[in-house]
Amino acid sequence: MKNNFSTPGFLWPLLTLICVVLLLSGLNVALKKTGCEKRRRKKIFFGTAAVILLWAGLLAVLSYKGFFANFSKLPPRPALAMLLPLPFVLAIAFSKKGTRLLQTIPQPWLVWMQSFRIVVELLLWFAFMAHKLPVQMTFEGRNFDVITGVLALPVGWLLTTKKSYASKLTIAFNITGILLLLNILVIAVLSMPTPIRYFMNEPSDALVAQFPFILLPGLLVPLAYTLHIFSLRQLLAKKQVQQSSPGQPGKWSSVPV
Repeated sequence: MKNNFSTPGFLWPLLTLICVVLLLSGLNVALKKTGCEKRRRKKIFFGTAAVILLWAGLLAVLSYKGFFANFSKLPPRPALAMLLPLPFVLAIAFSKKGTRLLQTIPQPWLVWMQSFRIVVELLLWFAFMAHKLPVQMTFEGRNFDVITGVLALPVGWLLTTKKSYASKLTIAFNITGILLLLNILVIAVLSMPTPIRYFMNEPSDALVAQFPFILLPGLLVPLAYTLHIFSLRQLLAKKQVQQSSPGQPGKWSSVPV
C-alpha cells in the first residue's frame, strides 16, 4: 500500500477528529441542559464516544485487511459502511429520549456543523489533482455537495436572528443537502470498480476503500446525514410543541433523558 498519509491523506483523520470533538462537545453541552444527573450524563457521553471510536477502529482494521477493497460483490462494501449507521441514527432521532435531547441543542449548531463539507470537497479535489480520484467525484465534475457546506453558514446565521422564515429555510436547506448527498453517493457507487460501474474514466474511486480515506464513507458521510436528520427532527418537534402550546411558541421544558 502506498503512503496514504502523504498530503493530503493525513488531513482525513485530522478532519474526522475535529468533527468528532465538535460533535462530542455539542453532546456534552446538550446533556447538561437536560438537567439529568451527572452520572447519567457521563454514561451517555462516554458511551457515545466509545461507539464512535470503536467504529473508527473497526473501519481502520477492516480497510487494512482489504475488506472494503473487495469490489467483486454487490453492494460495494464502502457503501455498506455509509449506510450501516443510518438505522441507529433514525432510532435515536425518533425515540422519546432522543427527541428530548435534540430539544436542548441550539438549532444553528446542527446547521453550522455542515460547513465541514467545504473541507471534504477541497480534499476530494486535492485527491483528483493527484490523480487518485476521478473528476466526477469533485466539484469540477458532478459533485455539488460543496453547496451544502457554503449554505450552512448563512442559513445558520439566519436561525440565530430568529426570523419568521428561518425554520422553513432550514427545512429547505436540509432537504437540499440530503439530495446533494444522495447525488454524490450514487456517483461514488457508480465509479467503483464493480460489475455495475457506469463511469469508466480512470482512476476509479477505489481509493475510498483504503485507510484513511475509508473515514469519508464510514464516518463523515454518516455525520452529514445525521446532522440533516437531527435538524429536521428538531424542527418537527418544535412545530409540534408550538401547536400544543400556542401561548408559548418555541419554549421547551428541560426534561431528563
